[in-house]
Amino acid sequence: MGTATLLLPPRARFGGQRLLQPTAQWLGRADQDDVEADPLPRVFDILPRGWPVAAVTRQRDAGNAAGSGWMRADPVYVQPDINGARLLAHGDALGLTRADTDALLPALKPLFGDAGFPIDAPVPTRWYLRLPEGARLPVLADPARALGADLFEHLPEGSDGRRWRALLSEAQIVLHNHPHNQRRAAAGLTPVNSLWFWGAGRMPDHVRTGFSEILGGDDAIQAFAGAAHVATGPLPERWQRGEGQRLLDLRDIRDLAVLDRDWFAPMIADLGSGKLDGASLEFGDGRRFRLARAHRWRFWRRPLQSFVQRPPDNEPE
Repeated sequence: MGTATLLLPPRARFGGQRLLQPTAQWLGRADQDDVEADPLPRVFDILPRGWPVAAVTRQRDAGNAAGSGWMRADPVYVQPDINGARLLAHGDALGLTRADTDALLPALKPLFGDAGFPIDAPVPTRWYLRLPEGARLPVLADPARALGADLFEHLPEGSDGRRWRALLSEAQIVLHNHPHNQRRAAAGLTPVNSLWFWGAGRMPDHVRTGFSEILGGDDAIQAFAGAAHVATGPLPERWQRGEGQRLLDLRDIRDLAVLDRDWFAPMIADLGSGKLDGASLEFGDGRRFRLARAHRWRFWRRPLQSFVQRPPDNEPE
């Protein structure tokens, strides 16, 4: 037997969607508390503290991250609007191939090389800047969590930020004018018209986790799990019972009915039958529901029908 921790989107994403009665009953009886909204500091113990995504994914992609600082400069598509430019696509959504990066990167290399930040792309969807010794490392948002956001709200401010904003503006001009992007647009493909700077840092001294298996998640979580020497894999189509302490990243699922049918209900069935020791549902807004088999006897607690409002915390145990 084992335990399962499910990482989930913020509860507000589900709007007025309602839980099925068995799940509502179990969650109404669960222990609840508030934790840090970002679950990753709880998933991984990283020293020195931080979340140096670029270095860890670089080590997995190219094996040469040691000894340098790194920043991701991922290709993205942003759509200009009256207030700025919004991030609409990144990563696999762009459908980039090695031929795309071979066409686009040579035009960017002089710009970033002259600035002291050599750029390359060992993987078509993951582009990297090598940072010189002593470079300031800005903390910038993961593009997967910033879809729809204004690009310029996620650039560093002040004198250091001015340099990055200038580099980004010049890169956007290069990409906008590049004939390969024009060919992509003519073929009905999404052009690469900007970059997303994020994940700066150096290889950590150690990465550890209490989980024995981590399923799903973006490439960053998979890379950190690999650095911690933990079994990883893609997310299955629905709940499957496993051994040990497992983490399942379900943050990309937005349909509560799908979560309930394919994940919550079969997981709770295993919990009720004693085939699962415990489960934790951790939502992106910081609310956590901890479930144990003994909670089935809390018959006095009301079912949780919706995630829109928190239930009272002062009901009797």
